[in-house]
Amino acid sequence: MATLTGKIAIVTGAARGIGLACAKRFMAEGAKVVLADIDEHEGLAASKDLGDAARFVRCDVGEAKDAANLIAETCQAFSGDIDILVNNAGIVHGADFLDLKESDFDRVLRTNLKGAFLVGQLAARNMIEQVKAGKKPGAIVNMASINSTVAIANQVPYSVSKGGLLQLTRTMALALAPYGIRVNAIGPGSIMTDILSAVATDAEAKRRILSRTPLGRIGEPDEVASVAAFLASDEASYITGEIIYVDGGRLALNYTVPVKDEELG
Repeated sequence: MATLTGKIAIVTGAARGIGLACAKRFMAEGAKVVLADIDEHEGLAASKDLGDAARFVRCDVGEAKDAANLIAETCQAFSGDIDILVNNAGIVHGADFLDLKESDFDRVLRTNLKGAFLVGQLAARNMIEQVKAGKKPGAIVNMASINSTVAIANQVPYSVSKGGLLQLTRTMALALAPYGIRVNAIGPGSIMTDILSAVATDAEAKRRILSRTPLGRIGEPDEVASVAAFLASDEASYITGEIIYVDGGRLALNYTVPVKDEELG
């Protein structure tokens, strides 16, 4: 059943990985989607592959002018409505705490946290006007991480940004609840994206991941996208201010589990 029929969605960081999976899932559910990404080459290619119900807008989410242009381009392409926003754009930078440069800390937070604030605020303003015009409230999904709760010592700005994104989700949810606009977050665990691609050829790294994953496998972007589609749909009409962890049971685990050799490939 197409649960997002007639909806207009924006997905940031949609050129690949979880963002692209969300765009594909939303379209399969009947939505029209604007794919936003700083990578123009990959974003245009993805949009072209998805067909007429998709558009691409180049957007650096940490730049206020780009965020405003994203909203304007979406409204122009699809008659002024924005029903769904997925704040998925995110980057990482590995460095030990004592060696981390201020510029790298700022760069990661600018994309991962400030970007979600900028695009989220502008999209919410548009959604509020739609509510005032008698239309149904929209929904916002922020892509957090298990690292909003746990942490990695050499991923300082990423962990901090995702923790901040969780609190941004809660404050947005409270602020927008009077308008019926719902705001939730997803906390992916180990998902097979470009960031995790090195694991595919590193048996020891894969073993470490699987040893802390009770379901015994690495997740797929589609499995995150299915949760995003649920949270964006009317099926989640009484859910706001929450985070759903898509992590194969990792956060529930306080020890390691045996790893099957066949899972190491």
